[in-house]
Amino acid sequence: MTDTEAFLKTARQVVTDEARALDVLAESLDEHFAEAVQLILQAPGRIIISGIGKSGHIGHKIAATLASTGTPAYFVHPAEASHGDLGMVSKGDVVLAISNSGEAPELVNMLAFTRRFGIPLIGLSSKPESTLMTQADVHLLIPSMGEACGFGMVPSISTTLTLAMGDALAIALMKHRDFKPEDFRAFHPGGKLGAQLSTVRDLMHTGSALPLVAAETPMSDALIEISQKGFGVAGVTDEQGQLAGIITDGDLRRHMDGLLDKTTRQVMTANPTTIGPDALAEEAVSIMNDRKITSLFVVGPGAEAQPEGVLHIHDCLRVGLG
Repeated sequence: MTDTEAFLKTARQVVTDEARALDVLAESLDEHFAEAVQLILQAPGRIIISGIGKSGHIGHKIAATLASTGTPAYFVHPAEASHGDLGMVSKGDVVLAISNSGEAPELVNMLAFTRRFGIPLIGLSSKPESTLMTQADVHLLIPSMGEACGFGMVPSISTTLTLAMGDALAIALMKHRDFKPEDFRAFHPGGKLGAQLSTVRDLMHTGSALPLVAAETPMSDALIEISQKGFGVAGVTDEQGQLAGIITDGDLRRHMDGLLDKTTRQVMTANPTTIGPDALAEEAVSIMNDRKITSLFVVGPGAEAQPEGVLHIHDCLRVGLG
């Protein structure tokens, strides 16, 4: 067997073992999981996650996922907790303590603190008879299926199951709270995810930046408006202030002969493509790509169709869309 074949064989075995363990976890979930969700939902405070070593790393991720999906949570390192950070835990909180063995000595003071002050404790472990699970009010038991290394020493299957249990908790809570994409975006304003959840309203130009001219405006004045505003287009409004048309570079080329003797109504393209302010910016990018245009006028709801803003493709590219 070549090195490449050996590497791939090992990799496939690891993934297969972890996938099989996840199937077992899914089948093993019972009323204890529902109890944990209800306990968190009823808590007026925050969810405190704690664990040491690899469990701690997974705990950091679980805390971050909970916090970003509408369940206030943060991670408290158990060693630091013993040196003052227990003050971060208070009445109304719920502690989720993670230990695969259930016997991590660093968690002792955290467990004692929850028992002393009546703070609800959820234990997440693979050992039902462990100290952690006997002390806990609610038990989240993950299957004890060894580790993918074959000799039970490299946290792999256990950490995968722990991570999956945390994700299951976060998403169950999120769905119960009817957490929507717009809520999710409030916690993710930056990066690619924030960009994907941006609305047209977040990116559009408004007010005096809008390139607008009235119908029957001489094209000489319209050209000045197009040049000054810098979008390469101008919107044409009718007597009611509604967007009646748009003037683009293509319109200018098509009417080049005697252009300055014409009015905006004679040059404009009527019934232009528009978008609403609450649409996702990704939708605007899709429209602009499909129509091969670089700007979209944003109009308000209803029959009034009042222009509220303009969105340029560069605004979308700047935040990582496109």
